[in-house]
Amino acid sequence: MASISNTSLALTTVVSLLLLVGSSNAQLSTNFYSKSCPQVFTTIKPVVQSAIKQEARMGASLLRLFFHDCFVNGCDGSILLDDTSTFTGEKNAAPNKNSARGFNVIDNVKSAVEKACPGVVSCADVLAITARDSVVILGGPSWNVKLGRRDSKTASQAAANNSIPPPTSSLNRLINSFQNVGLSTKDMVALSGAHTIGQARCTSFRAHIYNETNIDSSFASTRQSKCPRQSGSGDNNLAPLDLQTPTAFDNNYYKNLLQRKGLLHSDQQLFNGGSTDSIVRNYGSSQSTFKSDFAAAMIKMGDIKPLTGSSGEIRKNCRKTN
Repeated sequence: MASISNTSLALTTVVSLLLLVGSSNAQLSTNFYSKSCPQVFTTIKPVVQSAIKQEARMGASLLRLFFHDCFVNGCDGSILLDDTSTFTGEKNAAPNKNSARGFNVIDNVKSAVEKACPGVVSCADVLAITARDSVVILGGPSWNVKLGRRDSKTASQAAANNSIPPPTSSLNRLINSFQNVGLSTKDMVALSGAHTIGQARCTSFRAHIYNETNIDSSFASTRQSKCPRQSGSGDNNLAPLDLQTPTAFDNNYYKNLLQRKGLLHSDQQLFNGGSTDSIVRNYGSSQSTFKSDFAAAMIKMGDIKPLTGSSGEIRKNCRKTN
């Protein structure tokens, strides 16, 4: 009898946990603002289009903000908060310092949304919509963004340092980092395809182009010409993450990996004789499969620990709490 009651208790606990997880995600919906701010999408997209027209790289930067927000305590807009006397935020954490950008664009988007619907749309949702629009504008897939997130009242530099996988990551570390936030290995490889757009600083890829053998020698030489071996020299020099089409959202990122032309150590880890080689080959040969899986993974990532209901707040200014 004891074993039966323990089993029942365990099942009840599991069901309760599943309901709890489900209720969190269930509160996000694609029509969350259909009555409170029906013009949210048409308000945001022109601001994003203008920013990307001024600088094509900005699309990648805005997409990256959403990644770096969701991986740290969930998709809650915490990356946007400036430091205060009570907490040290995420902007100066190692994965973000001197590289996270686009905050001014988010400010502009938020200002436009506040004019249209004051106090209604969260900064966390602004990030989610802006990321989707950036991908679409650069030729990538679209998806229905789930909304209803609220904004955190705090941020954590320590959490950012511990949660976002660095460009030096091994394949196992990448897989574990994504699993820790509920994303599968396939999700990880698909989301890594975000590196089909954007650029990286010399400091992020110096070790890979000088010290590693799983790299095309001519590609390494080309990159070395603008990224000197000596630390401190050319640290901020930029190189495209996708050698072929750095401002077009396509599957060339994977084709580059097949040729050992991944810019970052963590990029080339996806195709280096390991468990993800077959996924990279698949995406390299089928752009439609990549784009479909990327869109699905973005929706899944947007579900990471959102603040909903009465949790958090709707910030008026994304840089500070109300």
